[in-house]
Amino acid sequence: MGWKLMGYIRQAVTLTAAMALIVGLSSCGDGAEPVRLATEGAYHPFNFINDDGEIDGLERELGDELCRRAELECEWVLNDWEGMIPDLVAGEFDAIIAGMSITDGRDMTIDFTEPYYPPTPSVYLALTGAGDEAVEGRLGAYANTIYSDYFTEQGIEYTEFSSEDERIEALLNGDIDASLVDHAYAVEKLAEYEGRLTIVGPSVVLDRGIGIGVRNNNDLLAKLNSAIASMKVDGSLNQLIIKWVGEDAATFGEVPPP
Repeated sequence: MGWKLMGYIRQAVTLTAAMALIVGLSSCGDGAEPVRLATEGAYHPFNFINDDGEIDGLERELGDELCRRAELECEWVLNDWEGMIPDLVAGEFDAIIAGMSITDGRDMTIDFTEPYYPPTPSVYLALTGAGDEAVEGRLGAYANTIYSDYFTEQGIEYTEFSSEDERIEALLNGDIDASLVDHAYAVEKLAEYEGRLTIVGPSVVLDRGIGIGVRNNNDLLAKLNSAIASMKVDGSLNQLIIKWVGEDAATFGEVPPP
């Protein structure tokens, strides 16, 4: 999501504002109706609200560049995480670019582009010194994510949190023993809380990478895939990942021209 790194600064945004805020155009098109890109604004370093109240992060920069390469006129909007897929299907916006993992379950409802962040095993974060036994203790997960779904499917008890801030605070305060997170998020948090957090226990493969979600049978899919492929080929996507996540980030290997 470190994806070294500036501190995680986030301004409070009300749900009403989050649903309505439009941050601006990312590319000039030919006067066609703008493509609306939705993000959450609360998953640093993939997406967050900066000091100027603007959407920022890896996905903001990536989305702007994809729109430029695909010659799309794009607008950014904020949307509640829980409503991302239903609101996309309902036509509230045109694409989700919000750190959303590509899974078989989600793929049944919407289409995904090729991944712009490679598939990596998810890991458990715990307090330094906790040891691998922390994964047998009190676990935490962000609600409505692949992590909460995994715990539910496995019959594992866990505490559900409505935000990343709450989950990390609970971990640092000792209210939970470990939290399952994606690799990029772990990389950033290890840097942000240097010496206080560590990775413990086994890793778990839960997705096929992170991609942009669009409605089924949408022409936008091919345009975005072409732009993503061009960034993989010229190396700019890897550079962007390292810029936001850090040198320990997962990147794409050498990619042949399309």
